[in-house]
Amino acid sequence: MAAINVTEAQFEELILKEGTVLVDFWAAWCGPCRSFAPVYEAASEKYPDLTFAKVDTEAEQSLAAAAGITSIPTLMIFRDGILLFSQPGALPGSALDDLISQVSALDMDEIQKEIAAEAAKK
Repeated sequence: MAAINVTEAQFEELILKEGTVLVDFWAAWCGPCRSFAPVYEAASEKYPDLTFAKVDTEAEQSLAAAAGITSIPTLMIFRDGILLFSQPGALPGSALDDLISQVSALDMDEIQKEIAAEAAKK
């Protein structure tokens, strides 16, 4: 499945859905973004059960600001509505594969318990 372009209006619904959602914040003028694009697109074909989204930071400046994007490309990974990874920089394909494997292996019930325990402390 190819990566989908996402707007601010679609973003929240997309990241809150069940499953794993990868979001690439990018811009057309950004050299590292252009070098990461084929790696990201190849991963979207390799992992059709995951959702791969792209946010054009030029077209969606308010969304990029709300997401705290200060450097591009920035990759965010959400699973079952929980942000698990956010890091700027272009990744090689092997690193992206490894990251996807790590996120897929997480016990989300345990993560949700940890989040609930932290919230209870506050």
